[in-house]
Amino acid sequence: MPIQVTCPGCYARFSVSDKYAGKKGPCPKCKKEIVVPDKAQEVVIHAPELTGPKDSKGVSILKPIKRKEFELTNLQLVITSGLALVTIIAAISARFAFDTVPWWYLALGVISLSYPVAWAGYAFLRDDELGGYFGKELAIRLAACSALFAVTWGLYWGLAYYLGNKSLAQVDGVSFAIFLAIMLGVGAFASLASLEMEFGQSLLHYALYLGITIVLALAAGAEIAEPLSGGSATNPYGLPSVPKLPK
Repeated sequence: MPIQVTCPGCYARFSVSDKYAGKKGPCPKCKKEIVVPDKAQEVVIHAPELTGPKDSKGVSILKPIKRKEFELTNLQLVITSGLALVTIIAAISARFAFDTVPWWYLALGVISLSYPVAWAGYAFLRDDELGGYFGKELAIRLAACSALFAVTWGLYWGLAYYLGNKSLAQVDGVSFAIFLAIMLGVGAFASLASLEMEFGQSLLHYALYLGITIVLALAAGAEIAEPLSGGSATNPYGLPSVPKLPK
């Protein structure tokens, strides 16, 4: 039976025939002379003994717990893609259906997009090496996260109105940047608290939703800020708009 040998010089491991037990010889790697241990000196590493119930042959009847990989099924991909396509069509159609996009249309868009985007974002951003959420628990957490995502646009409207803007088209560039920073902070916290991802992943998770909703709002012709609307002061919410004085 071969003897397992470890060279004390280069720590190379190899096996030799038991007929060389107790004899000297060069290491096949570093050529340093070593002494082959006899069988009494050989160190044998045993695997840990299995505990728990066993069958008649002594084999454990317990099966190891396999980690579940979170991924979207084909049906879920079809549903998510379908919702995205419908939303894009609805956004483009709004440009031709309305002179100014009504507030309820925008609200419906940000709400309807929040859950599928949060769902898809979690599938792509979560760390597969860490345990995730599945089934009913995941659905509840995504519902809470998506609700807070949609609320951030209400926060945007509230901040704009609080600062005296009669329409979102009057929100200047500085205010727009500040509002987006606040929304990113709130959205990242919502993702972090609901889905327990890392902060960077949570920030990117919400940024994905924010970016998609802004692009679709622009596709619909909505004027959500002065830098994105060419400085026009039309009013998409039915509030008295304040026309700009000519320069």
